[in-house]
Amino acid sequence: MLQTAENLFKKIPESLILLLARFAIAAVFWKSGQTKIEGFSLDIIAMEAHLGWPHLKDSTLFLFEYEYNLPLLSPMIAATLAALAEHILPILILTGFLTRFAALGLAGMTLVIQLFVYHDAYPTHATWLTIALLIMWRGAGAFSLDRLIFKR
Repeated sequence: MLQTAENLFKKIPESLILLLARFAIAAVFWKSGQTKIEGFSLDIIAMEAHLGWPHLKDSTLFLFEYEYNLPLLSPMIAATLAALAEHILPILILTGFLTRFAALGLAGMTLVIQLFVYHDAYPTHATWLTIALLIMWRGAGAFSLDRLIFKR
């Protein structure tokens, strides 16, 4: 019985698992990035879009100044970098372009959030970090621009 189940699980294509992992981590960070800006929104699952020029919300700057309080960076720079990363890196991850590099970026963001912002959210952050590490370790898989362009 166990051997049969194990053989069944081994038939799941790795590229499908990697595609789902890429979608999962990209969705988390994209949705977070969308809460930081106004003027532009895109939700491919809900089929909703508002195409305008994005800019940081006042509430985002408030959070970075008074709640997140990251060391070494001004709240404006930290908020801008976070919003940019939470939009650019998920696009790279989802399309499978420069995937390992993008996953490294999300892993770094996860560690910053864990160490400096939300210390008690380690179960969530461990999940994000595990997905990012899986993608860094195995790459994007067959359903990716990396595979198409670099043919590895």
